[in-house]
Amino acid sequence: MSQATRGIYAATETYNWGKLKDGENSKLFEPVEIGAWSLKTRTAMAPMTRCFADDETGVIGEDVVEYYRKRAADGVGLIITEGVLVSFRGKGNPKVPGIYTEEQTEAWKKVTEAVHTEGGTIIAQLWHVGRLSHNDLTKGYPPQAPSAIAAEGNVPRFRKPYDTPEEMSLADIEELVGQYAQAAKNAMDAGFDGVEIHGAHGYLIDQFNSDFSNHRTDRYGGDLAQRLTLMKEITKAVIDTVGTNRTMIRFSAHKSDAPTYMWEDPERAIQTFVEAFKEVGATLLHPSTMDFNRVIADGKTMHQLVRKYWDGVIVGVGTLDPQSAEQALVEGTIDVAAFGRPLVSNPDFISRLKNGNDLEEYEARKHLPVLV
Repeated sequence: MSQATRGIYAATETYNWGKLKDGENSKLFEPVEIGAWSLKTRTAMAPMTRCFADDETGVIGEDVVEYYRKRAADGVGLIITEGVLVSFRGKGNPKVPGIYTEEQTEAWKKVTEAVHTEGGTIIAQLWHVGRLSHNDLTKGYPPQAPSAIAAEGNVPRFRKPYDTPEEMSLADIEELVGQYAQAAKNAMDAGFDGVEIHGAHGYLIDQFNSDFSNHRTDRYGGDLAQRLTLMKEITKAVIDTVGTNRTMIRFSAHKSDAPTYMWEDPERAIQTFVEAFKEVGATLLHPSTMDFNRVIADGKTMHQLVRKYWDGVIVGVGTLDPQSAEQALVEGTIDVAAFGRPLVSNPDFISRLKNGNDLEEYEARKHLPVLV
């Protein structure tokens, strides 16, 4: 098992957060307008793959409907779904859902209806894992990637080494951009309030962003600014489909297959990403890190560096606790605080925070999320 996989499957996680100073008056529980959405609170449910879909069809069932309904009913402001595939070739775990067929899209309608009945807001995270897969998961086709370079480690929950991918042709890339746009349209047809583009954690879009997985010499290769070409094309295509106020983009330095990776010049890298997002008209960012409080350059954390160059919406994430989330909201570093595993083990997470009640511990064997 790889180091990344061991981190994902940590046996337990204990919460010892204490009470918020202002209780129900905390900034966490304020309503807020971001993008096209009127959120009940400044909280978000971070995307976490559940692997509860039918393995053959990628269609979700009633258990997924109830799972998201409970979190909406408790007052989570913004629910970001588990990663939802834009193509069968984007599959990197067994039993992950898709949104590229009519049957998959129809099944998601029950989820969005349930969330909206509870007054919640939900967006679909659009996902393609690229080289972090195996041909047994992609109907015999090799995984897709910017270059034919295999990742190190094993596919989570599949226990087979990552397969050697095939380098995507220009036609493949054009098709991929269209798949993201179509998936975004399908998401809106399914009743979602918007979408998040997963451009982080070493998956396909991020593989194009990274020098160790992208050795191309065409317009999709080169320095960081040039390697962001695919991310820009996908973001623009999705924005053109659903609108910038319904399109969130997630990016990171962290890679699932290289968990210690960091940009050589973090501040310059973040500035380059932000310039790219501004170029295509993005307005909603979800910078992702495994440790929200980690200083990475010039005495600043990732989210503080993003804020230095970005005056749009920022969703913060990375093992946040209520105190650090509250501080970041008050300082204006972030606009919404996203929580992951605590929301898996506590469907009444918001109520427990408001009332100062203890949280149920997260246990991997019991709750089984794969962080994406």
